[in-house]
Amino acid sequence: MLNLKPAPLCPVDEPALNYAQDMIHFIDQSPSPFHAVEESRRIFLAAGYQELSELDSWTGVLQTGSSYFVCRGGGSIIAFRLGTSPLSEAGVRIVGAHTDSPNIRLKPRLAKGAHGHMLFDVEPYGGLLMATWTDRDLALAGRVLVKDPTSSTGRKSILVDSKTPVCRIANLAIHLNRTVNDEGLKLNKHSHLSPVVGQLETLVKENETPAEVALNWVASLAQCEPQDIVGHDLCLYDAQGGSIIGLDQAYLQVGRLDNLASCYHGLTALIEQGDQEPPTSTQMLCLFDHEEVGSGSARGAKSTFLGDVLARLCGGTGEPLSRCIQRSYQVSADMAHALHPNYSDRHDGSHQPLMNHGPVIKNNVNTRYATDGDTSAVFREACAAAGIQAQEFVNRPDLACGSTIGSLTAALLGLPTVDVGNPMWSMHSAREMAGVADQVLMHRALSAFYANL
Repeated sequence: MLNLKPAPLCPVDEPALNYAQDMIHFIDQSPSPFHAVEESRRIFLAAGYQELSELDSWTGVLQTGSSYFVCRGGGSIIAFRLGTSPLSEAGVRIVGAHTDSPNIRLKPRLAKGAHGHMLFDVEPYGGLLMATWTDRDLALAGRVLVKDPTSSTGRKSILVDSKTPVCRIANLAIHLNRTVNDEGLKLNKHSHLSPVVGQLETLVKENETPAEVALNWVASLAQCEPQDIVGHDLCLYDAQGGSIIGLDQAYLQVGRLDNLASCYHGLTALIEQGDQEPPTSTQMLCLFDHEEVGSGSARGAKSTFLGDVLARLCGGTGEPLSRCIQRSYQVSADMAHALHPNYSDRHDGSHQPLMNHGPVIKNNVNTRYATDGDTSAVFREACAAAGIQAQEFVNRPDLACGSTIGSLTAALLGLPTVDVGNPMWSMHSAREMAGVADQVLMHRALSAFYANL
């Protein structure tokens, strides 16, 4: 039944606090999409999942009731537990999320000099709140590609993480920007985001360039020779770890909450299914890179990754795959906009999700979200089975609505999808904020969805 009463406040009890702390640890260990996938991979292996490769044949390998995962491009991962019935007969229960977050990425030539200072050469990734990245302790993480004659590709990927602060985007003093408090901080993406790394005279020796100095430093992080680096994907992140705050410990704050929180909820919910008898329907988790920039990549949600995996599990494309998809449901788990006490006018008057009141179903009649009456009913049923009441979000019609992977995979495959998320503040900030109790509630809702309760 569609419950039209407001969702009740949920207690921040010990299980909620413990779960939130574990989630924060996962996020702190995942400063880049590549680290998020590697951390997920580590957890899946510890839970007894078997790693597959897209380069290999899966024929004769897959066993009913067993669990597997496959990675693509280092930044995306799909994990699944095979059900007892063929996918064409029982379908798949899918949770989808994304591993990337808005941040600041480094250009191919990593550094430059300006007025006696060495600066990282950067550009913004995704729709970040640029002002929140100023005056913060910033660290560097990502991957470097290194020559490896033993590899079939001739190179290997090495994850790097400085862990400690290495740079800062210094704000301009108010004395030189007198209108900043009235007109807001206006940053030029090209001119104002370069972080200071150090002094040129200290760091750069004769016949060296700032880019070479930075590459040498990255090589030291990767424990390789600079001349062996053939490529890199590097980003900056807030070096301050996540924390729980509030006199009642009601809130948590951490970078990359959007959307590593949903990745963690899906991961823990899927692993939890291993304690149960093998399901009839296959259970799957899809974590994609590049959602924040449109998903248009070889490993994004608009790629062939999910379709390729489903086709392999169905025994091919055509009728078996089509029947599987029409018997399947996907929960696209991203974050949602909580009612902000200082900006309540930015919300629709009757659809105002509150923190610590449970998961949010995201609705948009123009299909920016994939939710419809049928798919929202499926998620409400899962919430009810877990003893949770779902909240509803509708964007004010006069404000532009965001989007997720939900509509992309729904349109690409014809996959019935509902878009959901936990309510939060400061979305796309360097440091985001959400309710502690909501985290374990989303985990329980996704567990019930997987179990098809």
